[in-house]
Amino acid sequence: MSETDQKQRHVGRLVRATGQGLARAVRSTPSRKAGFALVMFGVAAVGVIIGVLLGAHTDADVGPFRAEMSITPSVVGDSEVAIPPLGSLHLNSHDGPTHLSVNLGALDQGRTEALLDDPAGITRASQTALDDVKEGLIRLVMRTVAVSVLCAMVLAALIFRNVRRVAWSGFIALAIVASSLGTAAATLRPNSIEEPRYEGLLVNAPAVVGDARAIADNYGRYAEQLQHIVSNVSRIYTTVSTLPVYQPAPGTTSVLHVSDLHLSPTAWSMIRTVVEQFGIDVVVDTGDVTDWGSEPEASYVASISLLKVPYVYIRGNHDSVATSAAVARQSNAVVLDNGVATVAGLTFAGIGDPRFTPDKETSPAGSGNSKQTAERVIGTGQQLATTIKAADRPVDIALVHDPASAVALTGTCPLVLAGHTHKREVSMLAPVPGGMPTRMMVEGSTGGAGLRGLKDEKPLPLAMSVLYFDENKVLQAYDDIQVGGPGQAQVTLERKVIKDEQPTPSEGQHAPPTPR
Repeated sequence: MSETDQKQRHVGRLVRATGQGLARAVRSTPSRKAGFALVMFGVAAVGVIIGVLLGAHTDADVGPFRAEMSITPSVVGDSEVAIPPLGSLHLNSHDGPTHLSVNLGALDQGRTEALLDDPAGITRASQTALDDVKEGLIRLVMRTVAVSVLCAMVLAALIFRNVRRVAWSGFIALAIVASSLGTAAATLRPNSIEEPRYEGLLVNAPAVVGDARAIADNYGRYAEQLQHIVSNVSRIYTTVSTLPVYQPAPGTTSVLHVSDLHLSPTAWSMIRTVVEQFGIDVVVDTGDVTDWGSEPEASYVASISLLKVPYVYIRGNHDSVATSAAVARQSNAVVLDNGVATVAGLTFAGIGDPRFTPDKETSPAGSGNSKQTAERVIGTGQQLATTIKAADRPVDIALVHDPASAVALTGTCPLVLAGHTHKREVSMLAPVPGGMPTRMMVEGSTGGAGLRGLKDEKPLPLAMSVLYFDENKVLQAYDDIQVGGPGQAQVTLERKVIKDEQPTPSEGQHAPPTPR
């Protein structure tokens, strides 16, 4: 027998011995018990999932609505409040493997008629909304536990046909459901209702989300915010225009930040909608309203005068002197070029981009991403910082086109608005000794990068933001609004509340200017 054959026989004996040992281990009592326990856990888990999918839902009366509440398995948790046909709210309400859905469906005819007959009915209905939701959630939790355990026991009975194993499966199912719901309860974030993400029709966003102007007064009051939402939605359903959608807080100023329209044919209609629906006091444009800065393009800015609110503008690198002059001719426009102006109670300082580079291929030397360009762009921010320090009044908001110009503005004012990158970003500039904290907010492209954006396989979303300032000119909250892109109707609104703590300065905020 050859040496190779001997090795093969030895390996064969070793494999047979190993297999026999494993077989004896599997047949042993501890292994058998562990295997049965694992199988029972799997059966119980499958039964819980089936039970949740089939029966974890209930109906509840929330104000005038007939709402359907349901729980579904999820990796991230969270909650969704659907308000057809107005849209839906997504809340980062909790963690864990359970997702809560609330569908505010049909209106109850009797309760709706009562609201119409009684002017104070909507107010009373909204005041009971929190109790209605709590009662519905209690019923939903009890139903979820009962149905899940029952499904697990029925499935165990079909598989094991053993009373003891069926009982153990029921106990395991109860533990799974209790731990899942317990995780959701332990990680509950009631204040998440103040920072919702809205998806739906843009015109309905202010009413469905609620009034961010009152956040300074209502922050931390979950019940009041929930009542506001129910009350606002009730008004939409029960009246046409006889009642106001919401009550703005006195002394609050709302600013709409737009940037990089790039001759978009759809941008102006969206801007007008936001100005009207959100009660905007002033629009701020951080540049690149055109693509080439040519004389024929100047007619594009004529839509500014249709907005009927002040329009503060600075020049971008795609905007020519002719473009800036065309904007200045609009009756409601304020063009800043290393200057300071007070508009709608807020003091703005702004400066135009030092470059004019409508075409990267034919732009003059030194206009690209070079040391010379970086020095010019950063120097622009230094010029504006000098102007702000020399101003006869404190500046509330500074405007630059390229975020690279903002570096020199840290400590000179509380907020810097920029554009240029076509990407939304919010960060804190690096602090300077003795200077105030300075937040930088870079807007995406309100025009979806204009006609050039259509060349991409996935067009950029149309982006803009609504900023809310209290009577002390302090930023309290902001809404980031995005439309899916040219030809798309999906609208997303995310509300952010300015917390007391300051965010960590973002990396890359000192990056050199980018040629766009």
